[in-house]
Amino acid sequence: MSKVDLAIIGSGGAAFAAAIRASGLGRSVVMIERGTFGGTCVNTGCVPSKALIAAGQARHVAADAGTRFPGIATSAGPVDLAALVAGTQDLVEELRAEKYAAVAKAHGWRVMHGQATFAGTPQTPVLQVTGPEGRVEVVEAAHYLIATGARAWAPPIEGLADVGYLTSTTAMGLSHVPDSLLVLGGGYVAMELAQVFARLGSSVTMLVRSRLASKEEPEVSTALEAVFADEGIRVVRRARIQAVTRDQLAGQVVATATVGGAVQQYRADQILVAMGRRPVTEGLNLTAIGVKTGSVGEVTVTDWFQSTNPRVWAAGDVTGHPEFVYVAARHGQIVVDNAFNHADRPVDYTHLPRVTFTSPAVGAVGMTEAQVVAAGIRCDCRVLPLSQVPRALVNRDTRGFIKIVIDADTQRILGITAVAVDAGELAATGVHLLGTTITEVADSWAPYLTMTEGLRIAAKSFTTDVSLLSCCA
Repeated sequence: MSKVDLAIIGSGGAAFAAAIRASGLGRSVVMIERGTFGGTCVNTGCVPSKALIAAGQARHVAADAGTRFPGIATSAGPVDLAALVAGTQDLVEELRAEKYAAVAKAHGWRVMHGQATFAGTPQTPVLQVTGPEGRVEVVEAAHYLIATGARAWAPPIEGLADVGYLTSTTAMGLSHVPDSLLVLGGGYVAMELAQVFARLGSSVTMLVRSRLASKEEPEVSTALEAVFADEGIRVVRRARIQAVTRDQLAGQVVATATVGGAVQQYRADQILVAMGRRPVTEGLNLTAIGVKTGSVGEVTVTDWFQSTNPRVWAAGDVTGHPEFVYVAARHGQIVVDNAFNHADRPVDYTHLPRVTFTSPAVGAVGMTEAQVVAAGIRCDCRVLPLSQVPRALVNRDTRGFIKIVIDADTQRILGITAVAVDAGELAATGVHLLGTTITEVADSWAPYLTMTEGLRIAAKSFTTDVSLLSCCA
């Protein structure tokens, strides 16, 4: 039996942040991983998806530059997806080696490969780790951290399991670009991959239950639908999918959906399911040690990320909290501080920025207008079209907007949302603007011909007709 201070199940963002923090405190750590080392972000999430997004953007710019910039002539040929995916995998393996395997070695914690299962009792929990060759090793720890993440989820649609559907993971491993693609879902994964494959050459149709980016401002949905329409992506809103079959003769997937009270059929060579993710907790035998889970399998935790067993903690996507790798990393750090330093630290999402890497991107921080109203706060807001932002004019891309939501009584900023090139940077800047007044932002310095200048202009729009201002007034 091995005895350590902290046993971590998983090897992603939350796991590594916790292991680094615990090692820095002089605590002994063991990390257990049953799959590919490094977790979702580097292997099948952030890194490969953003690499493909960048590739799709490069091809799109080549095809579109001539219409945006007079005097520019470019072209874009067919895509060798196998070569593109291979190059992306090279990047993944490089980062996995440098940022995960090498980091673990440098800090000196032990890495075990195998399936971890809890055993013992709620008072004396242990882990049984079954290695690749079937050997079982028992690990006893002062504290345990469940950081197993989440995986793509498919709803129980009739026939879906039989047609060979794609997920975000398998879609990024295709060897060729499908001629046509059905995308089920309207969240950030669905939008990013729909645009990627459209830009790589697929004819894409999205079947969306409500609207695109339904948790963000409605202006986001309107703007992105217009962008997608320009790029040939068909968005079918309020689609209720009834069944999915495969037409063997045509070699296509057929989705039957109810849209506006009428039954419609949609065909494509491939179907991608991007309708959310679910926490990974099966096989851990959590009930044996008194750890409760929620309705979708998430580990039930306190504000301090302690489970219903005081020696067992959870962090990252497995908790059902916002699914961002930087959130998972923050969780991992907090768990260690709470477990070993009795810090009683909660996590505060008030200033949490969020980005969807479409083009133009979606960036947001703070509350939406609907959330402000629901909170009983008297709300005021302005939506600044990018046609009023000099950087967007220079880019010859004015698709999008910047929206600021304020408390009408205090004039303090409660939320910022943008659809724009560099919207992620606008959201990151917005982290530091929440709680300030529109007057403070309107009177602040902003470099001319940056997208961030748009925040200053949007703040000015509360008191000024910005169409009557000079370029840098």
